[in-house]
Amino acid sequence: MCGSGGHRVPIVSQIGKAPDVLNSGLKILITNAVLNDYSGTEVVVRDLALELKRQGHLPSVFSRKLGPISSEVSDQGIEVVSDLTASTTVPDIIHGHHHPRLLEALLQFPSVPAVSVCHDATSRLDEPFYFPRILRYVAVDDRCRKRVEGAPDIPPSRIEVIWNAVDLERFRPRDPLPTKPRSALVFSNRTTQLSAVRRASKRMGLKLDIVGLEAGTVVPNPESILPSYDIVFAKARCALEAMAVGNAVVLCDFAGVGPMVTAENFDRLRRMNFGQGVLVNPLQAEHLEMEIRRYDPHDAARVTQRIRSEAGLVGATHRWVELYRTVLAEFRDMPCQPEAELRALAVYLRKWHYESRVDWEREQLRKLEAIPLLGRELFHFAKRALHWWKDT
Repeated sequence: MCGSGGHRVPIVSQIGKAPDVLNSGLKILITNAVLNDYSGTEVVVRDLALELKRQGHLPSVFSRKLGPISSEVSDQGIEVVSDLTASTTVPDIIHGHHHPRLLEALLQFPSVPAVSVCHDATSRLDEPFYFPRILRYVAVDDRCRKRVEGAPDIPPSRIEVIWNAVDLERFRPRDPLPTKPRSALVFSNRTTQLSAVRRASKRMGLKLDIVGLEAGTVVPNPESILPSYDIVFAKARCALEAMAVGNAVVLCDFAGVGPMVTAENFDRLRRMNFGQGVLVNPLQAEHLEMEIRRYDPHDAARVTQRIRSEAGLVGATHRWVELYRTVLAEFRDMPCQPEAELRALAVYLRKWHYESRVDWEREQLRKLEAIPLLGRELFHFAKRALHWWKDT
């Protein structure tokens, strides 16, 4: 809150002393568009909230759409709300995914700073926006960093990169891979790639299974099934989890085919979050067969060793907490900026008001419908996706 001189006055606890948030456990509010399925950021929220609690902090979660995965969080004694007025505590800091929910939290808690996280280089929900109390903009890979750097008014000094992590206690190492692969898994919430993967797997003699949302085969505990497969077709978080277990991973999803992750290309792919930016080949069985032939159980073991030594959730959470404390220290010495916040809010509303969003949606649908052959299929898929967006 602001004092008469325009400087911040610490929130006073019930015992009459300002809490020492720089050295004690922190109250962290995590926002996300939805928290009802097992998609990328939803799993990130669950894992981060649970690990923050294990490390002695008090996380809470805000999302408009709740479901099974939010129950996993609340069952561990972590507050999860779909309406911020129902929150029972004022956070020390906001960890914001997805700009509509992040802005809502900033307005609900006008004396709280925030960290904004960009998980996707193209999604409208992940588009960064300037707001004076967002003191760090964190990208999860190089593509997201470029997106944040291109946003107007965001100071370069506020941009950082923190790569995604995996819960190593949850995803335990499997037995060594066989000399020749026998089984494979499509580990993805999308199904566009299935035809090409099925053809390649059949030609290479692999028994193929599919796990994911669109296939109707969601598994809430993938760590229980991943050890049963030799090769996994996945990207981003799913790829990270499979590598942690010890699977050989071919990067593949709806956007295309990438390489098999090896010790040689690991660093380059990690900087891209093993994600969409490296899926540079079309969804053709020939490209997948080429990567399957690179199968090397010893090299896959080296990849797993890298993941387990560098990408653990415990270490990543320590880094997040260090960043929270840095932000809180900076925020404590900042003057209040109500006029700057109102100007930033006006810019946001001009861009994201309802009419602007409808115009953008119609233009995207027109572009998709005009694509030869695939246009109608993509058009209907996009309409379903936009319906989901409106619900968030």
